Amino acid sequence: MSSSDKLSTIMKENIEAIKAAVYEAEDFKIRDLTFLNTPCQLIYIDSLVDKNLIERNIIEPLLNSQAETIPETVINSAEYSRTSDLESTVKSLLQGSCALVAEDDPTALLIPVGADNERAIQEPQNEHTITGAHDGFTENMNKNIFLLRKRVKDPSFQIKSYTLGSKTNTKASIVYIEELVEHDPLNVLFQRMDSIDVGEIQSTGELEELIEDNRYSLFPQLLTTERPDRASSYLLEGKSIIIVDGNPNVLISPIDFFSFYQSPDDYNSRWLIGSFFRLIRIFSFLVALCLPAIYIAVVSFHSEVLPLWILYAIRIQIAYVPLPPLFEAMAMQLVLELLKEAAIRLPSPIAQTIGIVGGLVIGTAIVEAGFVSNTMIVVIALTAIASFVAPVNEMGTGARIMAFPIMLAANTFGFLGIVLALTVVLIHLCRLESFGKPYLQPVAPLHLRGLKDSIIKTKKKNHSLKQT
Repeated sequence: MSSSDKLSTIMKENIEAIKAAVYEAEDFKIRDLTFLNTPCQLIYIDSLVDKNLIERNIIEPLLNSQAETIPETVINSAEYSRTSDLESTVKSLLQGSCALVAEDDPTALLIPVGADNERAIQEPQNEHTITGAHDGFTENMNKNIFLLRKRVKDPSFQIKSYTLGSKTNTKASIVYIEELVEHDPLNVLFQRMDSIDVGEIQSTGELEELIEDNRYSLFPQLLTTERPDRASSYLLEGKSIIIVDGNPNVLISPIDFFSFYQSPDDYNSRWLIGSFFRLIRIFSFLVALCLPAIYIAVVSFHSEVLPLWILYAIRIQIAYVPLPPLFEAMAMQLVLELLKEAAIRLPSPIAQTIGIVGGLVIGTAIVEAGFVSNTMIVVIALTAIASFVAPVNEMGTGARIMAFPIMLAANTFGFLGIVLALTVVLIHLCRLESFGKPYLQPVAPLHLRGLKDSIIKTKKKNHSLKQT
């Protein structure tokens, strides 16, 4: 089947061509009908359609109609289309439509009758909030767009649709507000979406790898969220939202580093409280990145920076530990990752048991056996807590991975190694871009007014206009 194949005026040939295009699937169904004394057939994929809709909106109106009118005016459907293209007909069938073909007619009438088996709107499990909204995106793209439109009732609300993957034909949409969006990053996004030529796209993660600026960076260049309130707030800041059908996560672009440490609760609290907790989160990134390396550097090179009584307590603990501080820290970091992965993959009751066993039994046993010092347990525990503070899990995971090369640098050069490693990280962050926008904005390049959220600036601007 090629894109140039057209339907013929012979109904039997059309049915055979469509049946061959879907490889004579078992759930390919044909219903014989007669309309205006003309033989016609209704075809659909049984597993993708709602048969009640077919019976109520298509078959009954056609059979009961006495008027000599075309089928479009008889069926009860808000949407329909006609096509003479065989490939378009097959794609519509695979997306949950049915096709009505008739004798002596080289076109097919396509009517959407897809089954709605998606779950209801629920609170996201991975992005809890205390004072924010408690609804989340679902796997249905139309529901997700509804959740955004419900919050942003702006006439310039725009949607651009795509079909991605030659095998999966996955629907995706870019949502933005025409009057607020930054058009340069948006045009870059359009170009990258148009250039996608793959056979399979089933998730937002696969799409993210295809359109991000630097796929080898540990820092995510698109923000992933399940929260409609968070996505709508970024829409009002001039960002674009990418929705992939079948996924409850949406992508936000362009994005900067500091957005990954913002939470919806920040906007539901007084500005002093919200700013304080946001600074705590950014500080936690530095802790997750540097704390194990600082411990290794102090123990191995710079013991003189510690007070004598603290140094004496640490030296007593590590005197009988057979492993060097570097291997001690790396081993405990790997154990932490193993416990985290096990807790994610297992059912909730078992996962809680794994957490207790890993945190208490294994931790106590490994210290009493003399393989790891008590101080190292405290350092790794603080590092884990600091990495889990990030509202976006991908950023916290990236911080824990980056801690390994920084530990190697600290073990080789001490504090100098930490400074060199952090300098490399900072240079990478300054060079990194998200759809043409600096990743560290508004800090690098420095833009003091940009430190405030753009939605607040818009309110102030509108207020001054009213006074004028």
